[in-house]
Formats: sequence, structure tokens, C-alpha cells
Amino acid sequence: MKVQFKALPSNSPSLFPEDIFERIPEHHPVRLVNQVVDSLDLEYIIKLYKGGGTTSYHPRMLIKVLFYAYLSNIYSCRKIESALQQNIYFMWLSGNSTPDYRTINYFRGKRLKGVIQGLFADIVRMLHELEYVSLKVQYIDGTKIESAAGRYTFVWKKSIEKNKAKLEANIVAVLSDIDAQIKQDQSELGREETSRPIDSAELRKKMDQINTDLKEKSRSAQKQLKKLEEDYLPRLEKYEQQLETLGERNSYSKTDPDAVFMRMKDDHMKNGQLKPAYNTQISTENQFITQYSIHQTTADTVTLESHLESFESRYQTQSKEVVADAGYGSEQNYELMEGKGITSYVKYNYFHMEQKRKQQNNPFLVQNLYYNSQEDFFVCPDGQRLTLLKQTKRISSNGYVSQVSIYQAQRCEGCPMRGQCHKAQQNRTIEINHRLARLKAGAKTRLLSEKGLYHRSKRPVEVEAVFGQLKSNNKFNRFTMRGIEKVDVEFALMAIAHNLRKWAKKAKNNAVNNPFNDKKILRTMNISKLTRIRLLTANAA
Repeated sequence: MKVQFKALPSNSPSLFPEDIFERIPEHHPVRLVNQVVDSLDLEYIIKLYKGGGTTSYHPRMLIKVLFYAYLSNIYSCRKIESALQQNIYFMWLSGNSTPDYRTINYFRGKRLKGVIQGLFADIVRMLHELEYVSLKVQYIDGTKIESAAGRYTFVWKKSIEKNKAKLEANIVAVLSDIDAQIKQDQSELGREETSRPIDSAELRKKMDQINTDLKEKSRSAQKQLKKLEEDYLPRLEKYEQQLETLGERNSYSKTDPDAVFMRMKDDHMKNGQLKPAYNTQISTENQFITQYSIHQTTADTVTLESHLESFESRYQTQSKEVVADAGYGSEQNYELMEGKGITSYVKYNYFHMEQKRKQQNNPFLVQNLYYNSQEDFFVCPDGQRLTLLKQTKRISSNGYVSQVSIYQAQRCEGCPMRGQCHKAQQNRTIEINHRLARLKAGAKTRLLSEKGLYHRSKRPVEVEAVFGQLKSNNKFNRFTMRGIEKVDVEFALMAIAHNLRKWAKKAKNNAVNNPFNDKKILRTMNISKLTRIRLLTANAA
């Protein structure tokens, strides 16, 4: 039989050319991106433009392009430039505009800095109006994302402090030698001997004073002054600048001073090396990201307060419930959430271990000892009292002060249970934080309740699944920009793209022709009357 092939269309121009944009499906995510950005109020971004000079690309078009690029897992500005010339979805969004990669990168890194958070919050408010999220519950967790900095250009605080102390000792020794030479010359300078570490400003003053007072310098004095000026002083200034950059951190990268070295699970060399990274915290609801924050600390515990405060400032409300893992179960965080009226479903260390029968049936554990709250004493399994010895304070790494009570038994010598009870040579001593014990008891009750079991089963499906989508499905394992402000912009774009991706999927599954067919949604948006009329007119058409 004769083989037949489909006819090839001609490459020559036709009298009535085809509109390639008609090939974009009705429920394609690019249409949602276009409608969402059209509804955003961008006046505060437009006001940042000074005017004059050449014309600028409209920020609304550039925001559409960036949102859709991140939704399509395109993070390189050069690849976005290429897509604007080859991809019909980008062509349609940009109106056939073709900004180059420098323009796109400048807009992303400069124009969106400090304002992208508002765009993220506006989109979350839209999701709230559509009842995709209620903002009444937050499933919180964090992950460490590698910085774009070099992996082996690091500065460690302990090393700097050690080297600085050695340098200061050398400086003190040199100044003492010079003072001795001055005294030999019987010069009355009226200066105190240097017996303590000095900073670079004070060292410079002392050098100027020595040069003024010691007119005829010996060869030895000249050599020592030269060493102070050319070696010790620059090194001291360098150490001071590095310590200022470090602040409360333990390390930073030379090529991204805002990044901190952290140990991460997904190590590129598979040997647990430290890498410069940022600790990214997110809140989710129905797998939508409702809040994010970037931190320069490895511990999740100390990030909760600023994370919740940022949520409250963005939406002028606070969630009624917070769900998190044991990484957030500290006395400070329990007290914080209790003070804010938040019902917390947050685990603490050893929560799961306490549920085991072996732990519950062990009478020697502190949590299983009988406590008489009226007379303030514990009773050991042998019937002996552990009375209050003293009260003291414990200060955490972030400065939180805890009150600790120390109890001690009166006589453990000769007790037949001593080997099972404790291994100390003296009488048994225990430390009790009564406030933390009360908070943990409340947390345990909530976690074991019916609602607590529901939240505990849902938490891995919520926030951990979102991190899996971002890192595995979307291949976002490393930031492409440096500096915490630009990193904030980049992760905000990732979070917005994630929300738009899920929104588009839900809209398609629900067979919604237009996500903005509800006029109430447009009325609640902070958009201009002209924009509202234009959208309603387009919907009616």
C-alpha cells in the first residue's frame, strides 16, 4: 500500500496569518498569572521610578514574566531572556516585549527588594478570599538552602577571636618594648603603660603619639614601629571588621557575608560537610505557603518568634493554631504562643520516647517521681524525700532566662535501689524547671487529643511535602543571588510560583473558567477603580 503523510504547512507568509496565542489552553497557568498580576496594586512600585531619561519596561509586565518563569522552574535571567524570544507563553505575557537579561536581573534584584513581600501577601489574601486558605492555622517547618557563595571561603568566629587575642598580645609586647626604650632615653611622656588589649583606633593614636614624642628613634624602635604600621595594625583592623560582620553568628562566607555555614542533609560531597546557607522557615495551609522568613541561624527554635510576628504584621491577624515538630518545642516558644493566645500543637524533645511503655513504667525517671506541690518536694521509689536545695537560673544561647529548682535527697547511702536510681557518688540531685514542666504537660495533653492526632498526621503532608516539591520537583536546591535581601526576593518568587501552580491546578480541577468571576473578590482587593472596571468588563465579554 502507498504510504501517505500529513501535508506540511507552507513556511511562506499567508494572507491571513494564524494567531499563535490561540494555542494557549484556556486553563493554562499562564492565564492565571496574567489575571492575578493584573489585579495587583503596583502603585507603590511604580512610584519608585524616578522618571526622565529613556523609557522603562512596565513593572507589571516584568512581574508577570518573573512569576511565570519561576512557576516554570526557570531561574536564570539569561534563560528567561531566551524564553521571551522563543516561548509563546512568555511572548503572550510580555506582549512580545524582549527585555534583556540585565534588565530582568536588575528588576529582580533591585526593584523588587523590599516590595516583593507585599506582592506575596496580596496573593495569599486572594487565596483567602477564594477560601483556599483560612489563615487560622500554620504548619511550620524549616529547611536549609545553600547559598550561591563559594563553598570553601569561610570565616569562623572562634578562629578570629583566637588570632585576634594573639595579635593583641604581640601589640602589647611591642608597645612595652618601645616604652622601655623611651624610659631609657629619660623621656617624660606622661603615658600609662599598655597592659590591656587595645583596638585599632587606640593603637593608631598611640603610634602617632610615639612618633611625636620620640624624635630620635633607634633602629630597633623604627623596626618595631614599621611592624606595627604595616603588619599588626592592618591585621587588627581586619579582625575587627570580620567580628563586626559576624555579629552573633559563628561563621560567614567571604563571597556572601550574609550566609552562615550549616550542616545539611543534601550534601553535594555526601560526607556531611558544612556549606554556606540560609535557614528558610515557611508556614503552610492546604499546601499553600502562607508565610515565609529567612534566618541566619542553624537552629529552628529561635526563629519562631520573628516568624509569627512577621505573619501578624502582614495580615493584621494571628493564627489560632500552630503545628510544628520538636525543633520548636522550647520553654520560650511555648510561653510565646501562650501569650499570643495561640493553641499550639508543638512537640518537645523525648515526646515520642515518653509514650513508650518502658519509659512510662520506669519509676526512677524524674517525670515519674511523685511531686507534692503544696510542700514542694519529690518522693523517690524508696519513699525518701528530695527537698529543695536551691534555685538558680539558666540562660539559653539567645538570652532567654529559665528558673530552675534543684532538689536533693537526704540519704542515698545504703539504699537497695541506688544502683537503679542514679550513679552519682553523693545523694541524688535533680533539676526541675516547673514552668517548662507545666507547659510541656499542656502540650502533651493537646498533642494526644483527637485534634492533636489529626494535626500530627497532617503536618508531614503539609509543610514537608511543600519542601519536597520545591527542592525535588522544582530543582530549587541553591539560591542564585547573594545577600539576605536578594535571597528574600528569590524565595518570595519561589513561594509565589508554588502558590500559583497549586491555584491553577485547583482551578482546572474545579473547572473554573475564570478565577475572578466573583465580584466580591475584586472589591476586597486593593486595586484601582479603573483596573476593577477593566477586569469586570473582560469577564463579562
